[in-house]
Amino acid sequence: MSAVQNTTQPTIRTWTHVQLTLFLLAISLILTLGLGAALYLFISLDIPSIGTLKHYRPATTSIIYDAEKQPITHVSRENRTLVPLSAMPEFLPQAFMSAEDSRFYQHSGVDAWSIIRALIHNIRSGERGQGGSTITQQVARALLLTPEKTYTRKIKEAILAYRIDTALSKEEILHIYLNQIYLGSGAYGVEAAAQIYFDKRVQDLNLAEAALLAGLPQAPSRYSPFRNFKLAKNRQLYVLNRMAEEGYITPTAAQKAYEKTLLWNPAKEGPTENNYFVEYVKAYVESKYGTEALLTGGLRIYTTLDQNMQQAANMAIKRGTAKWAIRQSKHADTLPQAALISMEVKTGRVRAMVGGTDFDKSQFNRATQARRQPGSAFKPFIYAAALENGMTPATMIVDEPIHFRGATAMQYWAPKNYDNKFEGPTSFRNALVRSRNVPTIKILQQVGAAKTIDLARRLGITSPLVKDLSLALGTSGVSPLEMIRAYAAFANNGRMPQPLFIEKIVDSSGKVLEEQQPSFSEAVDPRVAYQMTRIMEAVITDGTAKGISSFGAPAAGKTGTTDQNVDAWFVGYTPELTTCVWIGHDQNISLGSAETGGLAAAPIWLDFMNQAKKTYPPSGGFQIPPGIVLLPMDNRTGQPGSAVGGPVTLEAFREDTPPWPQEEPPTTESSDSLL
Repeated sequence: MSAVQNTTQPTIRTWTHVQLTLFLLAISLILTLGLGAALYLFISLDIPSIGTLKHYRPATTSIIYDAEKQPITHVSRENRTLVPLSAMPEFLPQAFMSAEDSRFYQHSGVDAWSIIRALIHNIRSGERGQGGSTITQQVARALLLTPEKTYTRKIKEAILAYRIDTALSKEEILHIYLNQIYLGSGAYGVEAAAQIYFDKRVQDLNLAEAALLAGLPQAPSRYSPFRNFKLAKNRQLYVLNRMAEEGYITPTAAQKAYEKTLLWNPAKEGPTENNYFVEYVKAYVESKYGTEALLTGGLRIYTTLDQNMQQAANMAIKRGTAKWAIRQSKHADTLPQAALISMEVKTGRVRAMVGGTDFDKSQFNRATQARRQPGSAFKPFIYAAALENGMTPATMIVDEPIHFRGATAMQYWAPKNYDNKFEGPTSFRNALVRSRNVPTIKILQQVGAAKTIDLARRLGITSPLVKDLSLALGTSGVSPLEMIRAYAAFANNGRMPQPLFIEKIVDSSGKVLEEQQPSFSEAVDPRVAYQMTRIMEAVITDGTAKGISSFGAPAAGKTGTTDQNVDAWFVGYTPELTTCVWIGHDQNISLGSAETGGLAAAPIWLDFMNQAKKTYPPSGGFQIPPGIVLLPMDNRTGQPGSAVGGPVTLEAFREDTPPWPQEEPPTTESSDSLL
């Protein structure tokens, strides 16, 4: 028995040892798998869904266009323009795959072999020439994960990459990647990068340009051609060689592409001369559709801006303020501010707008936001109200010293003319042409402030207006935008156009959100409008704006100068355009001696309009509406004239309001109250 026991005991011990080893291995494997599964489940609980990728709609750039449908500027949180894979040249995705993920079509989201190969290459080269992450992993990281560098995030990235590869086609993944990737200089996606670096659409890129872009994802700042051209070219060469190795191009094609001269985009930012117009449009879009829609919605905003006219407006402002500095012997740091806005008479389309002399220093838009006293530029509204209420160009008013009682016996108001002179009996026509204050006050007194304000409201003046006789001197602040709207009604036979800044807004899917059409309101009788135009033509040929009579085309307008020359205005129009110019200091200090609307503002108008004539050549003149007769009148007396010439001009009269026989001019008692 002992022999048997001796021969069987070792066998039992050997089997037990093997069994124990296998058991321990099994337990270890089970624990490892269990822990791995638990870790996977734990991490998976915090992994975002990839459902949004199936309907990829990234934050895209909104683009603002001019009237010719040329881009003015891009508005975005991330400068990105979404383009389909089919719009890209075939070698573009090939370049990115060669540089970033050569086995893109072979792996399932994660490529162990590529990681090993990239590690070996980087060790040999001593630099990070290749990355281990696949294109799918980069998509997962960019869209679904935070940029933190931890093992947990890498695991999440691998899990997501596998899920993405399972859920989407390779073409869908490439489409997302090429539109999402950051390529430096504020460019997200290949379309934005093509425009920023080469001023091209992505579909127009050549092989050399595509290879340079494909070299950027590893380190967009480091390899930026704007910052380090040599490194960018080295990276481009690497991409081209990889494309040749992968069989996408021949070595000869790679060499030719490397040697090809690259032409860079000369300007990465839009011209600042459009900024006041652009900011006005952006504010409108934000107020109606929200900030997110503007910054991320990929809107296409088509405006009415004419960039040639806008450039002319900016240059006219610069030259006008420079001439002011010469006249006043001032330095550039004391220049006044100025504003100009120009609008089509027949449509209301705003073609140019300047809100100040330097947008970088002040974004306050004086063309739309400022409320400045218009001075005599307000007088046409008073005269138009008078024409509506029975007066004619031949009506005589006595230009004489007057005064009005104030609130107490010790207070009074004695208005004067700009030249401190009085002309005696003055025709209605001459009173406006020569911008006489006292006759205007008398006309307002007869017509009444209420009727005048009512007319101003019909003409689009929305700012608060004083309801006393100081209204005649333009003491209530208004904006240049209001003024061109009102004067455009005179130019357009009494029909006031609504200013149009935007033609159409389209969302990223092509849906038209809004399309604006010209609209008008019947503000004044067409006959009254023409009578005003006829008189204001004489302001340029024979009145306070005579300094710009060299314009050489049908035009009408009115100067405006406020007390102590604080504000200078000229609002003028042709049958095609209405343009308003204002110049003054933000601090409400004087522009200086003799700086009137005729000297400071009208020449800016002339400078701009001489350039605008290239786009809007002069027509045959202002249209005479039915019910108007032109009669020779002696402007000195308001009586019928004989041959036209000298003081005798053809003036416009309504057929239902005969000018003669002339009635006695109304008298004004000097004791009348101001209110």
